[in-house]
Amino acid sequence: MAGFTASVDIGGTFTDIILQKNNEIVGYYKVPTTPKEPEVGLANGLGKYAGQDLENLIHATTIATNALLGQHGLELPRVALLSTRGFRDVVEIGRQNRPNLYDLFFEKPKQIVQRNLRFEIDERVDSKGAVVKKLRTEDVEKLADEIKKEPPGSIAVSFINSYLNNTNEEEANSVLSRHFSYVTTSSHISPEQREYERASTAVVNAALMPIVSRYIRNLEKKLVDFGSPGISVMASSGGLVSINEVFSRPVQIVESGPAAGVIASSEVSRILRLGNVISFDMGGTTAKAGTVVNGEVSITSEYEVGGKSHHGRMTKGSGYPVRFPFVDLAEVSAGGGTVIWKDRAGALKIGPVSAGAEPGPICYGKGGAEPTITDANLVLGMIGSSLLGGRMSLDFQDAISGLSDLGEPYEVAESAISLADLEMARAIRIVTVERGLDPSDFTLMAFGGAGPQHAARIADELGITKVVIAPKPGVFSALGLLFSDWRYESRRPFPQDTESGFQDIEQELAEKHPGSRFLRYADCRYRGQGSELTVVVSDASRPSIEESFIKLHFSTYGFSLEREVEIVTIRVFAVIERKKPRLSADPAESNPVSSRDAVIRGEKISLMTYARPGLTPDQVVSGPCAIDDYDSSTFVPEGWNASAGSIGEINLRRNDGWA
Repeated sequence: MAGFTASVDIGGTFTDIILQKNNEIVGYYKVPTTPKEPEVGLANGLGKYAGQDLENLIHATTIATNALLGQHGLELPRVALLSTRGFRDVVEIGRQNRPNLYDLFFEKPKQIVQRNLRFEIDERVDSKGAVVKKLRTEDVEKLADEIKKEPPGSIAVSFINSYLNNTNEEEANSVLSRHFSYVTTSSHISPEQREYERASTAVVNAALMPIVSRYIRNLEKKLVDFGSPGISVMASSGGLVSINEVFSRPVQIVESGPAAGVIASSEVSRILRLGNVISFDMGGTTAKAGTVVNGEVSITSEYEVGGKSHHGRMTKGSGYPVRFPFVDLAEVSAGGGTVIWKDRAGALKIGPVSAGAEPGPICYGKGGAEPTITDANLVLGMIGSSLLGGRMSLDFQDAISGLSDLGEPYEVAESAISLADLEMARAIRIVTVERGLDPSDFTLMAFGGAGPQHAARIADELGITKVVIAPKPGVFSALGLLFSDWRYESRRPFPQDTESGFQDIEQELAEKHPGSRFLRYADCRYRGQGSELTVVVSDASRPSIEESFIKLHFSTYGFSLEREVEIVTIRVFAVIERKKPRLSADPAESNPVSSRDAVIRGEKISLMTYARPGLTPDQVVSGPCAIDDYDSSTFVPEGWNASAGSIGEINLRRNDGWA
């Protein structure tokens, strides 16, 4: 018989685990994350099933993000950069993007590559891809000897125009690989135009290679006791990749966990026939929003990593640009562990600092000293006095005490929750309004440990009348891993003939990944524009791609231009399908109705509470009330109704939109 497949999503606060056998979910639970050694928490979580036959591990991790942000004691290695003569400082010159236009004290992100570790080589490829100056391997050997005097942890190679002809880069790689363990070439990681973005992508990848490789090897050692299962890792593009792919291109797992949540939203929306869906994931550290339009997960080709601001494509400059496919997400510092504080003027603020897993919110009783959004929700009665089926008790009095340091505790709590709701609504507007989409045309699908507590209020803010609390919301991203297929990406810049270009990529991918089906995309722009939009390609003819771009541009920006359309890059995903789990509601249980003290708009009330497993599809409950589950609590405000769904979801409707 087939063994178990374990789906594991390591978040900033909890590690979520789902076990699947054949196509049935046989168990799910949460354990605390061990931030400094996340593989330890993973193994501890699996320890409950140490005697079982673990065949596959599907994995989402924050290790790359944590390293770029310098969290949990992770430090990036010393990275060297080899560039074309005259382009030594391209990564420092960068662009004139600023996340805060009028901030006179703005500082660019700290450089990953120190200037004394940037080296030039005399080579040149022109704008047509012709080799003007051939690389001399003896020059690279001399540089390698010089670099080895104080060896860096990793090396990036980025030559001008190498995306058109990578001959010189590959020759440099062949020399450097004999001297150093980790070498990244820009043409391998990001074969696209824009010297700065391509160099930045190569540098970020080089910085992550030693860290991610060490983590994967440590994880493999931990899994020996479980029979050394096969490991797949979630990529930021919304598909699984092999660990060999992660070793060579770790830059693609920076947004590993958040991407899984959007994939789960897409699959559940298909099952429930919901149409357009906003994926809203509020965990312990951040909140993420993405969209599923007509069944398609929105993809973007550029993202900033390691920055302080994730407020949309139009806000850049706080992080390191990466040219790689990402599920199009907006991320804000508004999670359950987000710290509530006051600035020097006495104004109440939330984030961006999070209490994380260690020490966590004050009410967790693990040494946390600063009040958080979770403490506020506990004090207001949005969540009960325990989590995880009673295994984790929450300390109400400690939460009150912590909030009292900032003022009247209930007022502070309600103000902080309002700030968090506005911040998360802002994230949703980024992936809808900024993309030319009306959020009121969407169903809001909420999940994460904290998402169901806030979803209906955020929907009110956005004019959304239909909310679905996802099945198993606290571990929903882990469920998304089980719904994911393997996806491997390749691309070509400026194709002369689009159909033959797609076919060449597909042939290359088919040789590496037999049995794949293919998804086609194209990055397009009007001639003269500085940025592109990614369109889904069903007909590879140039006129059809151009027509798709013109429609997408108009829906996104509200206008079109009488200009030639340029197809900048074509890309293909090779997809290998996995067996997906069946979803069904948990067996019905008795439904004890109880109550707890709560505060809503300054008024203390007795809040009706229901046990989630006891709700039936024919039972409608009205707000204000709360629905408590193993891994989350759903708050139903006044003016909303709620009922259970067919696969374990909770359907919320505004009274004026109830069907």
